[in-house]
Amino acid sequence: MAAASPLLQELPEPVAAAHGVRLLLWRDDLANPDLPGNKARKLKYNLAAARQQGHHTLLTFGGAYSNHIAAVATAGRLFGFKTIGLIRGDEPVIGTPLNPTLTQTVADGMALHYLDRQAYRRRAEPAFIAEQLAQFGPAYVLPEGGTNQLALPGCAELVAEIRQHVTFDVLAVAVGSGGTLAGLLTGLAGESHAVGVAALKNGGFLRDEVDALTQRTTSEKFTNYAVQTDYHCGGYAKYSAELLAFIEQFRTRHGVLLDPIYTGKLLLAVLDMIGNGHFRRGSTVVAIHTGGLQAWAGWEARFGGRTR
Repeated sequence: MAAASPLLQELPEPVAAAHGVRLLLWRDDLANPDLPGNKARKLKYNLAAARQQGHHTLLTFGGAYSNHIAAVATAGRLFGFKTIGLIRGDEPVIGTPLNPTLTQTVADGMALHYLDRQAYRRRAEPAFIAEQLAQFGPAYVLPEGGTNQLALPGCAELVAEIRQHVTFDVLAVAVGSGGTLAGLLTGLAGESHAVGVAALKNGGFLRDEVDALTQRTTSEKFTNYAVQTDYHCGGYAKYSAELLAFIEQFRTRHGVLLDPIYTGKLLLAVLDMIGNGHFRRGSTVVAIHTGGLQAWAGWEARFGGRTR
């Protein structure tokens, strides 16, 4: 049985009971109200490195609705860094209101600059980054999504935190860039199993990304994981009627709001996998709610209406 924790929640789903699987949800979205979820974990050691290197500014990249952009802006406000966000897309016409995500980043003190898609494709090139630093001044550079070698240790710490409360067989997490899954694998160190659910279409490349991250960080390539690529619901930031209905039903059953980009797809996948006999009878599966709920405000702005 799980030790009491406000972050660990039983999910009494009929399909799990029928297949003899114990399903729990780790509420990392509640771990830090000001900076929730996996983005805080990815930033933890990067912020320490920025401070150690004497930087006062963080510079990063992202889309106009990015959880990462929102998190960096919040971290800058909380920890005393100036922040610069290089945003994919055209600069809004003067007088046009910003979307809710960017409105909040500006309120948190982030300076926004826009890159056309051709320029944005160069975001990882050293020469392009040097050009940005020459323009904006010295800064600690964070990659799109926050995934780098220093992101992994913060995510790895989650494994020990969960193990304090429950013995599990499988950790399940949504996958965008692969950083959180890679961090979990380094924390698992070959013990137990991990499942990543790709939030984007054609996610077969993610295994190579995860392997590269763990090898650079620990010199190890892990085999105790799988990446599921069939639950993207149309692609990154895409959705289906089934997904939105599932999110609404899940909140009704469990009092937990999932986001439509990552965690909704994760739980939809996990329950389908249980129903298909993917997990052995008697196993304990912990799905991780990585936050991302700020996405709902942008979702409403883009598509109208929301599951709340």
